[in-house]
Amino acid sequence: MRTLAGYVTRWLRVAAGLALGAATAVVELLFLIVGGLALLPVLAWPRGRAAVLRTLTAAAHALGRLERNRLDRFLGVKLPGVQGDGAALRHLAARWPLGLLGGVVLGCAAYGLGLGTFGFYGWLITEIDHPWLVAFGSLAGFFLLFLSVQGSLGVVSLEGRLARHLLGPRQAHALEARIAQLATSRAEVMDVVHDERRRIERDLHDGVQQRLVALGMLLGRARRLRARDPERADELLRQAHEESRRALTELREVAWRVYPTVLDEAGLRAALESVAERSPLPVGLAYAVRGPLPRAAETVAYFVVSEAVTNVVKHAGATRIDVHVAVTEGELSVRVTDDGAGGADASGSGLSGLASRTAALDGRFAVDSPVGGPTVVRAVLPCA
Repeated sequence: MRTLAGYVTRWLRVAAGLALGAATAVVELLFLIVGGLALLPVLAWPRGRAAVLRTLTAAAHALGRLERNRLDRFLGVKLPGVQGDGAALRHLAARWPLGLLGGVVLGCAAYGLGLGTFGFYGWLITEIDHPWLVAFGSLAGFFLLFLSVQGSLGVVSLEGRLARHLLGPRQAHALEARIAQLATSRAEVMDVVHDERRRIERDLHDGVQQRLVALGMLLGRARRLRARDPERADELLRQAHEESRRALTELREVAWRVYPTVLDEAGLRAALESVAERSPLPVGLAYAVRGPLPRAAETVAYFVVSEAVTNVVKHAGATRIDVHVAVTEGELSVRVTDDGAGGADASGSGLSGLASRTAALDGRFAVDSPVGGPTVVRAVLPCA
């Protein structure tokens, strides 16, 4: 829940943004007037008109960058780059009245604040003969201040909508960008699948297959020695039994890394608890999820935790791992933290594969691993 200090801080930031917006609105109005006067003599001359428009467009782009920085830093409106040469000019032409309106709202807020608090400082600068009029004026000032604060938030909303409409990407551009993003994520997921298949093949060839070959050799030797040397045959059978147990364990490990059945049978929490139990390092699990999750989000979250824990055990030199899983505002947040040496390479095959899995669900993935630690692996997945 936002505190009173949070509301005051937010409004002060908005007030600073609107004050800067009023100043830039004056500059933009002057720019448009000068630009219009510069265009008048060359309207009938195509080359001259094109030269003046190029100069005006370059200046409009510079002013547009200032506007985007102001909207992002003070008003919380994030925008992509300007789409098209005329977008910046159109935005400047439509925005300056709104910027001046923001300045007027701030002026009303300042006047309301001064009038509302006059009763606290007015007796220092003048003699008050009618206190009841001062009290009435203070109430009116605070009411004006309240209306001005609400009005400032309305101006912010209008500025954001105008900027998104004029500076944001057109629907065709947005669809093209979305198609390109999906094609990239699909290709990355296919690469991850192929890498996973190669890893499974390598695990089976180097681990389980070798143990099964050794098991067959031991059983063959025991069979040949059964009549001549029963004691030696019994020893070979004991070794074969141990080898079969180890082969079964490795086969279960491979199957678990492919896809844990407990994820389907008992859900994400049970699967993560099993990861913590199987880890040689102590793993603290904080699970704050109520209700069911989409199967795809559960699967990606499991692999993020499993791969991150495996990387920590193999490379980090850590003594403890902490896993935090929670749902906030329709998003599943997964965070894995360790106290190791840091310096993890986010472009490595393991972490880049997790980034691709996360991107396939329109999620966000980040690795923060300064030298000396700690390392924090984060994934945010939509789960609404």
